[in-house]
Amino acid sequence: MALSSLHGCPAPAKLNLFLHVTGRRPDGYHLLQSVFQLIDKSDTLDFDLRADDRIVRVNDVPGVPEEQDLIVRALRALQAEFQRRHGRLPPGISVRIDKRLPMGGGLGGGSSDAATALMAANHLWQAGLSDAELMAIGLPLGADIPFFLFGETAFAEGVGEALQAVPGPDCWYVVIEPGVSVPTAAIFTAPDLTRNTKPVRIADFLGHQAESKDSAGFGKNDLQDVAIRLFPPVAEAVEWLSGHGAARMTGSGACVFSAFSTEQEAEQVLKQVPAKWTAWKASSLTKHPMKSLLQINEL
Repeated sequence: MALSSLHGCPAPAKLNLFLHVTGRRPDGYHLLQSVFQLIDKSDTLDFDLRADDRIVRVNDVPGVPEEQDLIVRALRALQAEFQRRHGRLPPGISVRIDKRLPMGGGLGGGSSDAATALMAANHLWQAGLSDAELMAIGLPLGADIPFFLFGETAFAEGVGEALQAVPGPDCWYVVIEPGVSVPTAAIFTAPDLTRNTKPVRIADFLGHQAESKDSAGFGKNDLQDVAIRLFPPVAEAVEWLSGHGAARMTGSGACVFSAFSTEQEAEQVLKQVPAKWTAWKASSLTKHPMKSLLQINEL
């Protein structure tokens, strides 16, 4: 039986366990290598089919006009693809979002929201698109969207769209939000950004994982030095958290994380984080929780 709504849909954050910039394409896009890791800190979205064909966000998101929202843009792109395939528009969708992930934090929140929206609408509309087809719709909107649709720990190359599944660490993370929003463009256009890191192999990462169990210790984040220079609170958070283990920034910032083998270790560090910062703990995820939710709804 067709569903008319999906509520409580998770849009989890990601961490970049490392992030290397290995070159630049003629069109200006940077070539990257990274390992993306899902964690169990999420935005939550509700979707309801409408009697008309409009895509509507029913609550405000500070700083994000509805027309610019990746959720709305992704749903409209999928709606257009549905119309192209079936010769008619599917029902519209009303979307409500409980925004818990910080914007400009390097956690991929906007891209994750869009990926969850694509999965939910594909299900509600019974559109029948594969993950690869949804990824092709999502990629022009945001380079991280394909990863969230891929839905498991991934070694990423290209601009972040060439993904291969890898075993992820079983650990807990402490994440600090330094209180600044880092615009991605400011990092990637910086003249001092490292753009020629020697490429690594998947085997290099897996070998390090097997030997050290330290998911924040392999490689580096090439964007971190620029972010530290431009945004002193990021530098301060990295310095503080480094006193408790290997610490680094995720994505283009601003959030900083460190990995711990047990929840108890993470909790002990969390208790010591200075009150001026927002901080939290999260565990690694092996699979996007939306995949399980949709399977349950198919039964």
